[in-house]
Amino acid sequence: MDVDATSGENEGEGSRTAARRANRAMSEYAKSGRVEPAAREAKEAVEGPEGDELREAEELGKSKASVPDWGGNRR
Repeated sequence: MDVDATSGENEGEGSRTAARRANRAMSEYAKSGRVEPAAREAKEAVEGPEGDELREAEELGKSKASVPDWGGNRR
């Protein structure tokens, strides 16, 4: 069942409408010419004074993402 985005019906966890919208947005961003400047800015941030803090945040995010919590509690 393919639900139109304007129908207001919940498509559930595997929302095809949301997936199409996200894919379209990513494709448009990739074609926009803004990727390289954003990549340079990110590289400068990681190599700059805030680099340690950014790497620490990345590790924290990775550690949280890899720990399943089947009880529904946030860790």
